[in-house]
Parts: sequence; C-alpha cells; structure tokens
Amino acid sequence: MTYKETIEAWRKERNETIRKENGWLALVGLYWLKLGKNQFGSDPKSEIQLPDRIPANVGYFEYNGKSVSLRTNLGQKVKVNEVITDFATLQPDITENPSYIKIQDVQFVVIQRGNKMGVRVWDNQNDKRLNFPARTWYDIDEAFHLPATFTPYDRPKMAYFPDLTGEKSEFPVEGFLTFQYNGNTYKLDVNKEEDGILFVRFADPTSEDETYPTGRYLLADAEADGSIFLDFNKAYNPPCAFTDFATCVFAPEQNHLDFRVTAGETYPHQDH
Repeated sequence: MTYKETIEAWRKERNETIRKENGWLALVGLYWLKLGKNQFGSDPKSEIQLPDRIPANVGYFEYNGKSVSLRTNLGQKVKVNEVITDFATLQPDITENPSYIKIQDVQFVVIQRGNKMGVRVWDNQNDKRLNFPARTWYDIDEAFHLPATFTPYDRPKMAYFPDLTGEKSEFPVEGFLTFQYNGNTYKLDVNKEEDGILFVRFADPTSEDETYPTGRYLLADAEADGSIFLDFNKAYNPPCAFTDFATCVFAPEQNHLDFRVTAGETYPHQDH
C-alpha cells in the first residue's frame, strides 16, 4: 500500500467510525445533574429528556454531590451493563467500568467532568448518523509527515487545557515532541495515553478560516524501530465538530503553532 493509499484508508475509517452505533453522531443530549432527583423519560418536563418512543416517566437519577444512583418507577425496567434492573449505583465514564444504561436502542451514561456530573444520551435512530456530511480533508501532502523526538519530563507536569465550557482544566503532561518544519524547531506538549500512544492537541493559523476554530487532535505514529512521526495528514477534528453534546478539551497555549498546517481535516466555517 502506498503512503497516499494508507492515509486514504485511515480517513475512510475515521468517517465510518463517527457513524457507528453509540458513536458521536448518535448523541442527542447532555444533561448536567442537579442535587437530588433528576427525572428521566420522554415527558418534556423530565430533567433528562429521552426520545418520544421511550415511556414518559421511566425513573430518576439521584445525585448526592458525590455519587449517582438510578431508580426506575414501578413497572419500569432498564438494562445496566446488559443486566435488567430497577436500581443501580452508577459508575461514571471516567472509571474503569462505566455503567451503561439502555432502554430499547437508547443508551446513556453518567459523565464526570471536574466537580460536575451529567448524563450523556445516545439515540441510534438519530438522523445525523446517516445524513451528516462526509468529513473533509486537505490534499495529502507528504511534506507534513515529519520525524519527531519524544522527551519525557522527569515527572509529569500539570498544564492548563481550555475546554468547551470556557473553563481551564489541569491535565498531567508526560513529555514533549520536538520536530522541524521549514528549518525551524517546534515543540508540542503531549499526553501519554494508557496504551502508550502520544496524544497531541494543537492549534495553528488555519483555525481562523479553514480548520476547527479551537484546534485539532493528532496521535503520533510510533514505528516498530522506535522512531516517531507526526503526520499532520492525520490531524483530525475534536468530537465537538460533530455534536453539541461532547465535552472537548482543546490545545494549551504552548501548543499553538505559528505556521499554517494545511494538512489533515478541514472545517466549513461559513456554515457555522
């Protein structure tokens, strides 16, 4: 497979992934929980609004400031991690085994963001799964396939990353990648995922007119021989580009590049 074919196959897979069951395009709601009882069902008065085909009043989530439990109304049942039940103490999405709740083909989960707890809802009958436009990309440019060097920090340093709510969240940064472009040396702070993958959030001047306004994401490519590449042809938009119900974290200030990265995924500014 040629380099161009490899990138085209990767892009095709990215386009299909967002359309899968319980993918980003199936999201239909994100509801932040208040203390006490939060009703869920298709009744418009419910704090957590579910699609019309779901019963009007299924039950409630109870939030005590620390944890969330679910209780259904008499005669109503839900599945929690595929087990039919009328009560459960729920594990949020940031834990090792989150509690996924299902009613028919609607799925939801408690999400924890800082001190806030919310409920994220997927509806696999959502029209956007079929009708959302195909993702758009710059032409593949091998000049943006760049060798890089990873340097770990002696200990992870804490850095501030802006998020969708306008707040800044602290995340540990395990090290940085250095690379050269047009004779200049650049440095990007990276987060090391549990599987060892180096995850980069970056921004560049194209975000003003051609790419996602708050920057893009990129996973470093690690070769079998230990060499590392930053392939900006694989730069992709955060989930917030596809749904209003994602909670994205964006590039820290130190990851704002001063040159136009005309590679990877684009974003139609005029439509938004």
